[in-house]
Amino acid sequence: MRVELFPPDSDTEPRHWVRHDQAFAMMLGPGSIEWGSKRSALEKFDYAACDLALCHRHEGEWVGLMNVPHLQLGISDAALMAASDEPNGEIELHPHRKFADSRLGALVAAVHAEMVAGFPSGRLFLDSVEQAMAVALVGGHAVRHRPMQVSRGGLGPARFRRIRELVHAKMQDELSLDEMAQSVGLSTAHFARMFRRSTGETPHQFVLRQRLERAKAMLRAPDARVLDVAVACGFKTQQHFAQVFRDVCGISPTGYRQDFLGSEATCASETCSPETCSKDTPRPAIVGSQPELHSHALPFTSLLTSSPIRNL
Repeated sequence: MRVELFPPDSDTEPRHWVRHDQAFAMMLGPGSIEWGSKRSALEKFDYAACDLALCHRHEGEWVGLMNVPHLQLGISDAALMAASDEPNGEIELHPHRKFADSRLGALVAAVHAEMVAGFPSGRLFLDSVEQAMAVALVGGHAVRHRPMQVSRGGLGPARFRRIRELVHAKMQDELSLDEMAQSVGLSTAHFARMFRRSTGETPHQFVLRQRLERAKAMLRAPDARVLDVAVACGFKTQQHFAQVFRDVCGISPTGYRQDFLGSEATCASETCSPETCSKDTPRPAIVGSQPELHSHALPFTSLLTSSPIRNL
């Protein structure tokens, strides 16, 4: 998926834009754009924040004043074909210069937030969002497409075992939706539907949960550095790891380790004085109070969990 941020442009000279991928845009604030199929016949469209526009593909358009900040997203043919279950060819979408779609808008907002943060969640998150966008675009705007086939069953034990092995083998690396689907011999969209049918989670949620479970195990070692744990579990930065860990577990990674192991520093800062805090001082035990990981609590994924199975 190609993601581009366009600030307001005061240039009034008409220019011809052609995109050969399927692109659409969401406005990030109020403003206007002059569009037209001819240089001499531009029409002004006024936009509010979250309004959408679905671009002409291949044909191109003339654009004059573009006085509105917006995010443009290019959706791959692979995602569009997977969303329509077409084996090959190009999915044709009806262009719209202004429309509203709350689901698409929420997905674009998630991508924008990810972009502002520096794309810390990795490729699998963007792949999952792109596929959800493709399903919405094909379902609502395709010129010709066959109804999507909804899977009745889920992944079998052997396929699910291969997925678990792949996730654990590549815990520290980037992992794409295509790679997961190919490992079990399925198309991307069919795999995502079957996976969710089996687990109740999207692939991205599952991978994130596996990473956090490994992180929790590593944090129980008193000499483990948080940065090392973050890198070993596939997080790009320590800050992103800490944010996701706190969002899901309700506590920072350091706090989790202190609660699990206890420490002289924690003891001294809470109840112990130097005279009373010793090696023989009983340390607090956490029994059955560690936060459980549920798919609905995972950050950056609520947009992908509230939809039916077919919507990834």
